[in-house]
Amino acid sequence: MKLSRNIVLSLEILAAHKLRTLLSVVGIVVGVAAVVVIVSAGRGAQAQIMERIREMGTNLLVINAGQTKVIGGRERQMSIVTTLEPEDAEAVEQQCRAVSSAAPAMDKSLKVQWQSEETKTQVVGLSPEGFSIRNYRVASGTEFDDYQNRGRRRVAVLGPTVVENLFGDTDPIGVRIRIDRVPFRVIGVTEPKGMDANGNDQDDIILVPLKTMMSRLANVTYIKTIYVQAASSDVLHEAEEQIRPVLRERHHLREEDPDDFTIQNQAELLETQRETSRSMTLLVGSVAGISLLVGGVGILAVMLISVKERTEEIGLRRAVGARRKDIAAQFLLEASILSGGGGIVGLLLGLGAAWAVSAFSSWPIVMSWVPGLGAAVFSLLLGAGFGFYPALQAARLEPIKALQAE
Repeated sequence: MKLSRNIVLSLEILAAHKLRTLLSVVGIVVGVAAVVVIVSAGRGAQAQIMERIREMGTNLLVINAGQTKVIGGRERQMSIVTTLEPEDAEAVEQQCRAVSSAAPAMDKSLKVQWQSEETKTQVVGLSPEGFSIRNYRVASGTEFDDYQNRGRRRVAVLGPTVVENLFGDTDPIGVRIRIDRVPFRVIGVTEPKGMDANGNDQDDIILVPLKTMMSRLANVTYIKTIYVQAASSDVLHEAEEQIRPVLRERHHLREEDPDDFTIQNQAELLETQRETSRSMTLLVGSVAGISLLVGGVGILAVMLISVKERTEEIGLRRAVGARRKDIAAQFLLEASILSGGGGIVGLLLGLGAAWAVSAFSSWPIVMSWVPGLGAAVFSLLLGAGFGFYPALQAARLEPIKALQAE
């Protein structure tokens, strides 16, 4: 009963100074709400990154000809290298135990025409195995097969963005288009994949048989890329270690010569993207932490003012038998109600804001009570911590001096 009476008394005292109470908890409310929104957005971004990595392919390694560097957040090939060949993909698949399959590829940005419509897109020559390795699924029509690849057939599978740019609402299956003025028959349309981890539109693409691409569009005997699928995610690094000596031997590189190819590991790409997301979440989350700290300082200031204003009340309570710990407990309870109430309001506000962002924008949000609840509990402890000094000041007041204070 005594605790309930103290809670009621504390609420009455706080309600008597509504504006001051409101201003003192604003920092706590904003801080907790910011934590909820930021963590939800961070988790959403990580989930989106995971989905984009999965859309690139499962257990994927990418072998690029020459050395590549990341410039402006995107990979750039530093020089043109012609040593990577389709036979290298066969050797990697046959000689590397950790590799389940490999698909050579060649890409080039080319103009595409249909009737009066024209667009420029990325045309990718791919062996049929590349569909499963790169996780390309056909929404309508069919994909090309090994017979069409070996026969250098002029068939094409279009990405949804290309279909929209060229055909609009028209069904493209069976239609003839011109890729760099060479006629191709459309046999399929892929399912949407969205953006990749580097922000490139994976649907703005045309897939054609690799040998058709090499002989009719690019006029080359070499390739630019080999997509490799490891046996499992656990052997990605092992597969990379097995691939390197195979390619070095085939390219007749001496021990002191640098690699004339670059191997990208999907696991490393995933970890890089995760680390970037975590860094951004931590950076913005620190602002929310500062807001919580400011809220705690606000509670400290309000409680110190309250001690000064209620000096006579404290003296009277001490005179009629209240102990020091009773006075201290009263002020600690008030500080805890301020911070705890602000934390609960901030939690509800943050969840509401996260839901609104998810509902009315394209930003991915993964909502969770856990971080918000943790922030609310932290705000309660923070309020109690900042309220300790004012409570101690109030408890130390002597009854006679307190009653005499004006």
